Amino acid sequence: MTFRQNISSGSAFEELIGYSRAVVTGDWVFVSGTTGYDYKTGEISADVAEQADQTMTNIAAALKDAGASVSDVVRVHYILPDRDDFPKTWPVLKKWFGDVRPAATMVQSGLMKEEMKIEIEVTARTGCGGNTQ
Repeated sequence: MTFRQNISSGSAFEELIGYSRAVVTGDWVFVSGTTGYDYKTGEISADVAEQADQTMTNIAAALKDAGASVSDVVRVHYILPDRDDFPKTWPVLKKWFGDVRPAATMVQSGLMKEEMKIEIEVTARTGCGGNTQ
């Protein structure tokens, strides 16, 4: 029997809207679209690269709670309102994913709040980190 575990970051939106930061089922981990808010302070940087880094910090925490890590990520979606901001995030994304090299898609779309400059969603499979050919 496959189990299901819901992971919460404590964000008020999760309770308000009715979703989980991440869901674990079997060896798969699905992390919801995540933005660059610092969950401890409730603040978000105006800089897209700093938002990307904080977003990845938030995602790494969710993955850890799910028994996974960034090295287990196999798929990533980037959503940005301004496509010209994407290259500004590349050094940060390479820092997090340079050795992992997941399949990736970038989509230009509006986000829920004006101050949000990037949202990242990942899918991971536990136990496959570092096993590349």
